Amino acid sequence: MDRGLAVGLTAVVGGLIALQAPINSMLGKSIGTWQAATVSFAIGTVLLTVIALIAGGFGDLGEARHLSWYYLCGGVLGAAYVTSVLVTVRTLGAGGVTAATIAGQLTMAIVVDQLGILGVPKQAISWERLAGVLLLAVGTFLVVKD
Repeated sequence: MDRGLAVGLTAVVGGLIALQAPINSMLGKSIGTWQAATVSFAIGTVLLTVIALIAGGFGDLGEARHLSWYYLCGGVLGAAYVTSVLVTVRTLGAGGVTAATIAGQLTMAIVVDQLGILGVPKQAISWERLAGVLLLAVGTFLVVKD
């Protein structure tokens, strides 16, 4: 995939993710926190099942048994995110939740890059990357402060 297209697609989906917290929060107010997270994941699971079937089914699904356990934890991490933001958006607002999420993601991502773990090529932490994290931290502070 072209790098510019990849950035654009990721930015569009990132914008949609900013809608996820307030949507799930309202659902949580109506039916309960854990119930809302469950409904959210159930709908997502149905959609992804349909997409997988259209794309050719589940032929290689059994290969997952050969992976290390931590490669199977993506759903757990997603559940932690969805559940926490549907509660924290009530305090931080959509902008605050999104800013804090991105700050946490970028910080962890440069650590992953530095260590070259989880199948990601090693990429050293540079002063530019550190400056980006610092600027994002300042931006997050400005977005969430009262």
